[in-house]
Amino acid sequence: MHIFSPLTLPNGTSIPNRIAKAAMEENMCDANHAPSDALLRLYQAWAEGGAGLILTGNVMVDRRAMTGPGGVVLEDESQLARFKQWAKVAGSGGAQVWMQISHPGRQMMAALGQETWSASAVPLDMGNLSSKFSVPKAMSLADIEEIQTRFVRTAQLAEQAGFQGVQIHGGHGYLLSQFLSPISNHRQDAWGGAIENRARLLLDIVKAVRAVVSAQFAVAVKLNSADFQRGGFSPEDAQQVVRMLNALRVDVVELSGGSYEAPAMQGQARDGRTLAREAYFLEFAQSMMAVAQMPLMVTGGIRRKAVAEQVVASGVSLVGIATALAIDPMLPQAWRSGQDLAPELTPIPWNNKMMASLATMARVKYQLKCLSQASTTNPRISPLWALVSQQVMAVWQTRKYRTWMASHSA
Repeated sequence: MHIFSPLTLPNGTSIPNRIAKAAMEENMCDANHAPSDALLRLYQAWAEGGAGLILTGNVMVDRRAMTGPGGVVLEDESQLARFKQWAKVAGSGGAQVWMQISHPGRQMMAALGQETWSASAVPLDMGNLSSKFSVPKAMSLADIEEIQTRFVRTAQLAEQAGFQGVQIHGGHGYLLSQFLSPISNHRQDAWGGAIENRARLLLDIVKAVRAVVSAQFAVAVKLNSADFQRGGFSPEDAQQVVRMLNALRVDVVELSGGSYEAPAMQGQARDGRTLAREAYFLEFAQSMMAVAQMPLMVTGGIRRKAVAEQVVASGVSLVGIATALAIDPMLPQAWRSGQDLAPELTPIPWNNKMMASLATMARVKYQLKCLSQASTTNPRISPLWALVSQQVMAVWQTRKYRTWMASHSA
């Protein structure tokens, strides 16, 4: 197999090639927190680029729980027409388009003014930035039931809007990942302790979504291969979760890793592990292949065709590419035509790894903004300028979000 071979999924549908545009958080909603015109232009660029699978950035299942103040929310039919436009534009180049559905749990900025939920009342450890996040409320059984209902409802709406699948976000330290990790889950009930209990919410959501969508609608899961923190969700835990997912007709499991506390998805770890520059999680994926009965996808730093081919040759079904496609959305077409391009952001030589991580995310968002305006990207953009600009934008978006929420409350 090579990266331009088609992939037949367990649900019987086919993805035209093995390159997936991995999820990136865009924060490009309109005034109703639906997809904006800028977001549609961004996905038009990716649609023309030639990836076989396009995954959206976080779509929130609850307007009260946002990964960012400019996030898109899908919890009812009020803005379904806009989501139909999004699905149509993103799929115009022939790719399958899946909606990533998510809840941030405790990884929500306190400035947004909403109550924070998590598996347990364990605050984020972000060093000097910890005060930016509230101590979460430990979820009640009624809260857990509501979250499951919300994930299922958003998946149903995604299918109505014309998306071909959903990816349930169980990684990167968001809510479902918080249930999976012993660091954030101290529960003593049926939702805590053994991995079978910590995985219960994720598994129940997957089962409930699969029960209400059509057989050809893809149901995928994004899962941490590890938290990269001592005492956290381990590679052995991840293997156990994949074994449990085997029986649930999951179409793809994407392996990534890390969280806000340990942003391993950007090549950084807290527990001493060394991460490679590209295909950070390939080693974990290879160990997962021994237990996984569904296609696996690996995301993390991939930007060269040779590395993408290596990933597929190893037996991994899909190569997830994020930052490189933010810099050059036409990268798959370039590789297909024989061009050996490898888009990359210039390194950030800062000693403060947390600030460097925030600056990296800001630089990626700068590229997304350029694409949404049909302008040229700039991988050499100053990290300090990008970070400051992003912080200013976040303040403005936070004010708009709080006003929007107040109007809904009224």
